[in-house]
Amino acid sequence: MADRFVEELGDALPAGALVTDPDVLQTYRYDRTEWIEPGTPLAAAFPTTTEQVATAVRVAAAHRVPIVPRGAGSSLCGGSSAIDGCLVLCLERMDRIVEIDAVDQMAVLEPGVINADISLATADAGLWYPPDPASKTFCSIGGNVATNAGGLCCVKYGVTRDHVLGLEVVMADGTVIETGRRTIKGVAGLDLTQLLIGSEGTLGIVTKVRVRLTPLPEGAATMVAVFPTLGAAGVAVADLVASGLQLSLVELVDRTTLLAVDDWRNLGLDRDAAALLLVQSDSPVPLRGTEVARAAELCDRAGATYTAATDDADEAEMLLQARRLAIPALERLGDTLLDDVAVPRSRIPDLVGRTEDIAAARDVTIGTFGHAGDGNMHPTIVLPRGDQDALVRGKAAFNDILEVALDLGGTITGEHGIGIVKQPFLEREIGAGSLAVQRSIKRALDPHDLLNPGKWL
Repeated sequence: MADRFVEELGDALPAGALVTDPDVLQTYRYDRTEWIEPGTPLAAAFPTTTEQVATAVRVAAAHRVPIVPRGAGSSLCGGSSAIDGCLVLCLERMDRIVEIDAVDQMAVLEPGVINADISLATADAGLWYPPDPASKTFCSIGGNVATNAGGLCCVKYGVTRDHVLGLEVVMADGTVIETGRRTIKGVAGLDLTQLLIGSEGTLGIVTKVRVRLTPLPEGAATMVAVFPTLGAAGVAVADLVASGLQLSLVELVDRTTLLAVDDWRNLGLDRDAAALLLVQSDSPVPLRGTEVARAAELCDRAGATYTAATDDADEAEMLLQARRLAIPALERLGDTLLDDVAVPRSRIPDLVGRTEDIAAARDVTIGTFGHAGDGNMHPTIVLPRGDQDALVRGKAAFNDILEVALDLGGTITGEHGIGIVKQPFLEREIGAGSLAVQRSIKRALDPHDLLNPGKWL
């Protein structure tokens, strides 16, 4: 049966589009989630057109072969990890920017387009695409849609769903549909675009994304604040939120993360700091300077030992490296279990404080950083490589953090998705009734459970 499927799919796709070499498939088993063991796929397909995606889906559906869609493989929750006997449908070769419309301020993208390349391509038109995950130089727009990714600027500009106007999608039977529209407003029919965003490839496979672009800011002012305790930084975040300032970035980096970054890249960071808070305003002059100055006052009041501001873009980018490099810097130290919780912004002090308590109680190292301005933090547990006892403690700490987030009125995932690793907590957050409704939608659109089975639902 498996041989017939592979033979039929190989005949249906162009030469070189189907791979069965076990050594090559080994690469496509894994995503960026270090602590799960993926399955072994039958094959990996590398389509370059929507019709090739639809063909692959139709052949897989006829043979009841499950499909795991994959973009850049940067999932941190097992969302694009392979399962046994699946077809990995890798969309990395579908990487064209199909259209840039400067008048209507939109772009049409294939799913393999790298996030950072969107703004590079639209800059000459005075436009940019605001959602900017720290992984923007290697994550793809298809994966961003799958998880409703956010980023450093989401405190002001929102997340992926706030910037997607429509999708082209291959459904579970190979049917191709288009959702959304080219207009800013439109309420005809159910909003399938919003349903599909964040569904982690379980309802359909995105083959084009129409995104809304935003005029480029004319510049930005950036401030760094140094704190003697992580709790004081959390208080500053709550005060900044309550102030009503229209900041475009509020990012927190704790000492564990700061030292990991500085040891790696020698950025000259304050190694005695318990936490850094990075704040930015891209409002027009002179408002941006006023906003950053007010933010510095609030940080001083919360206990900052040092604040400094700059309107130099290169200096600002150097400061932001302390945040953008957080994950790879911590990954250099050992095995990592990266969490992705969000709480009401007023509860940030409670979240960071209780995370410190969890680290002590479970005897693990936790680096805490994230998008403090919208309450989305990434406590990352770092473990000695290959230490099974530490892994048990680390998994317990990971679950403890999820429990704390829910206890504080938050969510188990702010932008990385459910994937495999957070399934046990989904029903607790959304309730049995809501979970049943969502599963009924999955059954209606994918009755044989072929699209990314075992993920999310």
